[in-house]
Amino acid sequence: MNRNNRDALIDDLVRANHILAARGIVDGFGHVSARDPEDPAKFLIARSMAPALVGADDIMTLDLDGTPAPGDDRKPYLERFIHGEIYRARDDVRAIVHSHTQSLIPFGITSQPLRPVFHMAATIGAEVPVFEIRDTAGDASDLLVKTQALGKDLVQSLDRDAVVLMRGHGMTAVGGDVREAVFRAVYAEINARLQADAMRIGSVTYLSDGEIAAAAAANFSQIGRAWALWLAELRELVFASP
Repeated sequence: MNRNNRDALIDDLVRANHILAARGIVDGFGHVSARDPEDPAKFLIARSMAPALVGADDIMTLDLDGTPAPGDDRKPYLERFIHGEIYRARDDVRAIVHSHTQSLIPFGITSQPLRPVFHMAATIGAEVPVFEIRDTAGDASDLLVKTQALGKDLVQSLDRDAVVLMRGHGMTAVGGDVREAVFRAVYAEINARLQADAMRIGSVTYLSDGEIAAAAAANFSQIGRAWALWLAELRELVFASP
């Protein structure tokens, strides 16, 4: 990948942070990363800071062990091991979003699984798995995935799925690129709200396996359309600022 393409990836990563913040997927916490196109054993992610404030100069390069590039003494995110261990285990993953999205939390702390209820959320998969950190960290952890060992445990729960919930914590979504991972994270949040609303009304009809496959394929072909809208909304927010 040449320098211009690498710059374009960094731009996407910065915009992803801002889109996720604007849509309430992340707040002061959470992060999004992209596998380094020049070295698959590294990934790009912002230094430890609020996603809405991330700029191109804040992007760091880390290896899969979570170690910053030589000479970079900026503070990385505590939970960078989520990213490193997923990239290590999943060659198909090129981008990752981790958030504490409130609407998703109930599905990680109850027996009710998160399942797609409308076509736009088909990309989350038929049933989202839940990572239980107590299984390895015991019942006195801070629920943060801040070691390589816990990152590996999270990967076991994620397996080959696209999204994993983290009990009492949040969620992690993966994608083939930054825009795909953001798309999943956004529509997982919408699906969680719709599913919770539907459950309060009565019995829920979920998407069938066939509907999930067909709708996911259709959605993937339209990600650029959503991305263009989200960027336009960001510009409106900037122009509307006093």
